[in-house]
Amino acid sequence: MSSWFPWSSSKPPEPSKDSENIANALDQHAKNMIKNTGDLFASLNTRVAGLPPHVLIISTFLLGGATTLGVKRFYVRYLRRIRNGEWVTSEVLARKRWTRGYVTSVGDPDNFRLFHTPGPAWKWPLKFRRIPSRRADLKNETIHVRIAGVDAPELSHFGNPAQPYAAESLAWLKSKIDGQFVYCQFIRKDQYGRIVSIVQLPPRLLPAWLANGKDLSLEMLRAGCASVYEQTGAEYGQSGLEEFLRVQKEAQRAKRGMWKRGTQGESPAEYKRRHRGSADSEETVADSGPAQPSGTSARNPSKGGWLRKLFYRTSAR
Repeated sequence: MSSWFPWSSSKPPEPSKDSENIANALDQHAKNMIKNTGDLFASLNTRVAGLPPHVLIISTFLLGGATTLGVKRFYVRYLRRIRNGEWVTSEVLARKRWTRGYVTSVGDPDNFRLFHTPGPAWKWPLKFRRIPSRRADLKNETIHVRIAGVDAPELSHFGNPAQPYAAESLAWLKSKIDGQFVYCQFIRKDQYGRIVSIVQLPPRLLPAWLANGKDLSLEMLRAGCASVYEQTGAEYGQSGLEEFLRVQKEAQRAKRGMWKRGTQGESPAEYKRRHRGSADSEETVADSGPAQPSGTSARNPSKGGWLRKLFYRTSAR
């Protein structure tokens, strides 16, 4: 079989007629498209020129208004930041949309601070919006998120001792999300103003719009860093309560984390009820104060003027 090479003395092969026909057809098709486009623009110009001036003015105004509304809607939906929990309105909660953000701090084993990062402008190569790093710049700029469906061991608060494995649960959560991007579905506000949210870790390989990441609540249960939260209003996302309980049983059988010494210990819910009850009883005693003898409670020499003090001393004698 003969072949042609650049250093060969033979002539290159002649192009076939089929290839010539295809090239001519493509060229003619391109010319027709250019001609049709030119005719379309010419027709539009002719029609616009024939319209009355007031119609042109009204049409321009309506087109500009529609464009402005569209741009504003796009900005509110995809680009505007939710600065803090006060910006999470009932309308935002009703939508239950997924929100991406950057975790700026983890203060407890089951909640954290989220800096909302909407749009594609927070990562390279399109990075032109900055996440603050100083605490002063982050003031009133983060959302306090409570992880839904789980209850982690309590740290020491208000003079109460920490629960066993609280520090380890906090360290585990920090290692997973601190300084990372996560995805939150806002559910509701709790009594402390935190936003109860279903939290997902970012997928490892594919982008988030193609795949879902791991459910953070299930990962906490699997590691033995939390127990299932079963109080009124608990949310479990698509996994459901049964899956949460199944994963917790698996961690208990394997004696992971807080279940290392068995399941007979005090749960976070029991711990909070016990300390809340003791705090309420102490507050009741403090409010009641020491008992006073009858007939003397109305006499208080420290209150009133010099005439009342003199009358009190005279009557006391």
